[in-house]
Amino acid sequence: MDQEERIIRLEELAYFQEERLRELNEALTAQQQQIDTLEHRLAETMELARNLRDQLGQTGNGAPVNDLPPHYMPERY
Repeated sequence: MDQEERIIRLEELAYFQEERLRELNEALTAQQQQIDTLEHRLAETMELARNLRDQLGQTGNGAPVNDLPPHYMPERY
């Protein structure tokens, strides 16, 4: 293999490596966008869950906090 063939071979290798790096960069960028979207959706879901928990904590099962449960029987009966 003469020097010109070696140079051509090295240029081909460099080209294919650059192309592969470009493809990997595109894949990585797409994955990061998906991760960002999922993190945003998770944050929204967590906020919704906190709000629902707070609402249920304030009212229990939909009944006011100070009301007695339906199975409670006062002592006078």
